[in-house]
Parts: sequence; C-alpha cells; structure tokens
Amino acid sequence: MTATPAAVVPRAAAPLPSPLRIALARAAVETKVLFRERDAVVFTFALPIVFLVLFASIFSDSAEGTGVTVAQLYTAGLIGSGVMGTGFQNLGIGIAGDREDGTLKRLVGLPMPRAAYFIGKIASVLVMTVLQVAILLAIAVLFYGLELPAEVSAWATFAWVFVLGVSAASVLGIAISGLPRSGKSATAVITLPFVVLQFVSGVFIPITALPDWLVNVASIFPLKWMCQGFRSVFQGDAGAALELTGSYELGKIALVLAAWLVGGLVLCATTFRWKGRRDG
Repeated sequence: MTATPAAVVPRAAAPLPSPLRIALARAAVETKVLFRERDAVVFTFALPIVFLVLFASIFSDSAEGTGVTVAQLYTAGLIGSGVMGTGFQNLGIGIAGDREDGTLKRLVGLPMPRAAYFIGKIASVLVMTVLQVAILLAIAVLFYGLELPAEVSAWATFAWVFVLGVSAASVLGIAISGLPRSGKSATAVITLPFVVLQFVSGVFIPITALPDWLVNVASIFPLKWMCQGFRSVFQGDAGAALELTGSYELGKIALVLAAWLVGGLVLCATTFRWKGRRDG
C-alpha cells in the first residue's frame, strides 16, 4: 500500500526587523560609506584646523580689555562652521549625488522605512562633527593655550547648542538637496550660500565689525546663533561684552535653532524628492 505523502506546511515569513533596528543598521552603513571617502574625511577634519592656525598666527593674542584670546574666539566660530558645513553643505551635496546616481530610487523599492535613510544620514553627520570638534579642541588646547570651561553649566550649554545645531543643519541639508538641478551642480549651488553665511555669521569676522544690515541678514539664519552659543561656552562672562547686545541671549538662541529645526522638517516633508528631475 502506497503511503500518502505528508502535507507540506508553508513556513511563515520571518518578521521584518523593527524600524529602529533598520535605522541603526542604515546609520552604520552611512557612517562606513562616509569614512571610505578618505580624502573627503581628511579635508573635512583639516579645514577648521588650518583656519585656526591661520587666524592665531595673523591676529593678536586677545581682544582689548576683555582677556578673550584668539583661540577662544575662533574655536567657537569654527565649531559652528564645522557643524553647519557637515550638516548643511556635505549632507546636501551627498543626498543630491544619491538622487543623481539612482540610490534614492532604489531605496524606495526596498522594504525599509524611508525615515531610516534620513536617520542614517543624520547619524553619520553626528559622528563626523563629534570627531571634528574633539580634534579641533585638542589642537586649540595643546598648541594655542585654549582653556576649557570647568563649569558643568557651560558644557550643558555646549551640549544643547550642539544637538540643536546638528539637527537643524542636517534637516536643512536634506531640504536644500533638492534645489540643484543635478548632482554635478550640487557643490556650486550649496557651497555658495554656506560660504557667504560664514563671513556674515561671526566665523571669520567678529560680528561687531559687520554693518548693521549684514548682521540683520545673518540673524535670520542658524549659523550666527550657533557661533554665539559656542562663544558663550568658551569665552565665558568676559566675552559677553563683545556681543552686540552685551549678552549671549541663550534663550533666543534656543528658540531660533528650534524654529529652524521645525521649519527644516516641514520643508523636507513638503519638498523632498526621491527621484531626479530627469526621472519625472
């Protein structure tokens, strides 16, 4: 008598990983890809150090009557510039390139939450900026006599300015990535406004040396407020006299950066494109 074959029971499909696990995995991928571009990584880390060396060599040791050193003044500005450059400029150019070469189009077809891509990008920005700040501070302390603040409150201020700054710069980088018509033009289109912002936001030129109309323009954008927040950390109470209002206005800094973060999220949600203009 022939035995009846047993019925084959289909195996249940394995459940997909949680959105958080996918986002963390994407963050690891983005960070590895970032550090494979060794020339870009070296340039990103070296640029603020080169500027610090130049400014410390060109200008006097301290601002008159305040005791604020060149290292204190320019370290704060260059940290703000580094955060904005990595989050806004580098991220915007990188995403424009992903759109141009079809990476974004392919990711849409994967069973991956779209938010995981953005979380991965922002995580890579965070890793890059943390390392950049650590290297810049080490150089400033070892070679230019920068004294790090001893108060916990100063480092708490640094932490929230840094987190809000990285977040706002990153979402603005994501938003502006759709402005260039192609990946090839992204560098020129995104770099120009960033370079202009550095000159009017207190990175290279003290904010008090700028005409009122330029200060008013700079005050619209987040970089000026990031630099001001970092100056409060490294210059302390003595440096407040160098600010236009005689105060660091920490409450206003928090409001402006938070507003840019929310506004950037709205821009991303309403204008972000997963396909290039040629793809329709």
